[in-house]
Amino acid sequence: MPATPEPIPAEPVLFEAISTPPRSFRPRGFVVMLGLGLLWSLGGGIAFVLMGAWPVLPFLGLEVAGALALVALHHRWSGRAREVVSLTRQHLLVQRRDGTGRWERAVLDPYWARVEWSERQGLALVQRGRRVPIGRFLSEEEQQELAAALRRVLAEYRTPVFDNPQLRKARPYKPE
Repeated sequence: MPATPEPIPAEPVLFEAISTPPRSFRPRGFVVMLGLGLLWSLGGGIAFVLMGAWPVLPFLGLEVAGALALVALHHRWSGRAREVVSLTRQHLLVQRRDGTGRWERAVLDPYWARVEWSERQGLALVQRGRRVPIGRFLSEEEQQELAAALRRVLAEYRTPVFDNPQLRKARPYKPE
């Protein structure tokens, strides 16, 4: 019987930041927008009927229904989108998923990666000429907060703490 290999243990995560697009559109807001769309269709329909252009009515209804469907799809797709920046002992990993479910992944060496922020280009991780933009869903203030947190975490990562028993304070000897 062949021996099954043991699963590789997952690396401990030292830092993780998850960002998602802002989703302020609630179900109540969708109902309000649906009502406004119906009122618009009704008002426009009455106006066209009074002018004698009643064949326009189906197209007006399809237009409003199409617009509401596009808003609902956008809301659904934005709920799937996310970006995860995580730091482990070996890697600085950026994973991004768009609304259609497609994943993008970038792996950087945390020792050489640096954090850059500019008003024009936004927040990015840079390593040896490779630029990986991050924080696309964040506001400018949130990007600056994430940049400060990443700089602090990467600085802690680059300054290792050595535990040398010979350098510890000697404990006084207590006879038992």
